[in-house]
Amino acid sequence: MEKWRSSQNLLRCYSRRLLRRRLDSESEHAASTSSSRFVYKHANSCKSSIRPLQRTLWISRLQFGVYTRVSQPPPTKIDGYHRFQTRSFSLEARKIQRNPSYAAIMPDDIHYFKEILGEKNVIQDEDKLSAANMDWMQKYKGSSQLLLQPRNTEEVSQILKYCNSRKLAVVPQGGNTGLVGGSVPVFDEVIINLSSMNNTISFDEVSGILVCEAGCILENLDNFLANQGFMMPIDLGAKGSCQIGGNVSTNAGGIHFVRYGSLHGNILGLEVVLPNGTVLDMLGALRKDNTGYDLKHLFIGSEGTLGIITKVSILTPPRLSSTNVAFLACTDFIYCQKLLQEARRTLGEVLSAFEFLDSHCMNMVLTHLDGVRNPLPPSVSNFYVLIETTASDELYNKEKLEAFLMRSMEGGLISNGVVAQDLSQASSFWHIREGITEAVAKAGAIYKYDLSLPVEQLYNIVEEMRRKLGQSAKVLGYGHLGDGNLHMNISTPKYDDTVLAEIEPFVYEWTSKHRGSISAEHGLGLMKANKIHYSKSRESVQLMVAIKKQMDPNGIMNPYKVLPYSMLYE
Repeated sequence: MEKWRSSQNLLRCYSRRLLRRRLDSESEHAASTSSSRFVYKHANSCKSSIRPLQRTLWISRLQFGVYTRVSQPPPTKIDGYHRFQTRSFSLEARKIQRNPSYAAIMPDDIHYFKEILGEKNVIQDEDKLSAANMDWMQKYKGSSQLLLQPRNTEEVSQILKYCNSRKLAVVPQGGNTGLVGGSVPVFDEVIINLSSMNNTISFDEVSGILVCEAGCILENLDNFLANQGFMMPIDLGAKGSCQIGGNVSTNAGGIHFVRYGSLHGNILGLEVVLPNGTVLDMLGALRKDNTGYDLKHLFIGSEGTLGIITKVSILTPPRLSSTNVAFLACTDFIYCQKLLQEARRTLGEVLSAFEFLDSHCMNMVLTHLDGVRNPLPPSVSNFYVLIETTASDELYNKEKLEAFLMRSMEGGLISNGVVAQDLSQASSFWHIREGITEAVAKAGAIYKYDLSLPVEQLYNIVEEMRRKLGQSAKVLGYGHLGDGNLHMNISTPKYDDTVLAEIEPFVYEWTSKHRGSISAEHGLGLMKANKIHYSKSRESVQLMVAIKKQMDPNGIMNPYKVLPYSMLYE
């Protein structure tokens, strides 16, 4: 109660300062919409007698302790999944043919797998196979007739040793939440699902180092760590389904990249089973180890093409007690950029997330997701920025955020905004940002592009794509502005190869011309395996191919993915 009263006193004091600025400005007959023309209000006092000016910033306080966002389940678990547009085989799959050197599953193979795994862990049921053969967007579909569920590293080793000797191609699979067709078969590859390997092995409360199996669900790990006062360094919208092995294999980024960096910096060690069944033990728990080549980095981001990750050692940060979430409106993307610059300068070390979305994203979410409301009514702004700050000291965190908001208002960077006053409001803000993918999928066909670009160039490609496609599609831009990661989604009523021909290769050529990356965090998978040259030099790709051939001479590991088919198989 004392904290609440203290907060109210602060708000009243802060509001008076802003009101004085307004009166001073009016007394000087200011005619322009200068940065001082703001009214600062508590969100529960919207009917104030003070008449809002052209720009009004609605502010409410967020005061709570440990803050955990509720994950958004992938659309495979939501109502309306059957309404998604489907496309059985992508164009990429049609361009390649099954490698004739791979063997086909025979009855003797089934018998062997049942001997080592037990009958219930060798899946041939059509319904279960149908789900495992298709990605959650229903864009990529394979025709595997066999799904294996190993329970430990030794079983994974036996599977791969046998498959390698038989030249049976395999595809490792975790939560199957990928977006580029990397976790499903292209043809009849054997699916090796690691969901049964979901044990937490150890946690060191002094160092914050967690060791676990690859099949652990990200949200479960985060909940486990919450009881220890720690948290996972990555946070994804699919955290309720994705698995840590898949996160590492794709080098997943997420919303906290701006604070905690990539998995290349947080993964301390791995246990990996190589294609020939050899178990590579790199499961170190040391933060400093400068002995020879750091081989674990070969497997982070390799998407299961070099081996199967079975265990992970990861450095986890402390879970800080004070969190603020602000939802702000900007009239132009240049103001979003300047707001990021101001956030880095003013918020500094407390900044833990800096996300943006455009008006097309907001309209899509308001139209297709039940129960979602615009936090800043009545109209939809051109752009929105979602900022999260975390710190161990509540007063310090509050003062940093308020200093940032004051400077941003005075600089005219914000046209409207609200700071969450409780967990429910904070979750509703995040639901808007994380619900975009779900909303777009419900609208019809979807073409998704995950690009890394210089921040000043990041939104230009969205505008160019709108001009190029005209009324034939809706182009949405959103993503992790704090680390230059754009998610460009193109929505059409149905999949249309004519539309796709307008999008590709233009999107890749434009990104390459501006020295960006065609995959910021989703990986290459099947979708972009033949597009890698837009981001990597020929010499770099040739070295990758040489490494792949050396480590997987029979090419059984997740074939047709990541690297160009022509360089690997022809």
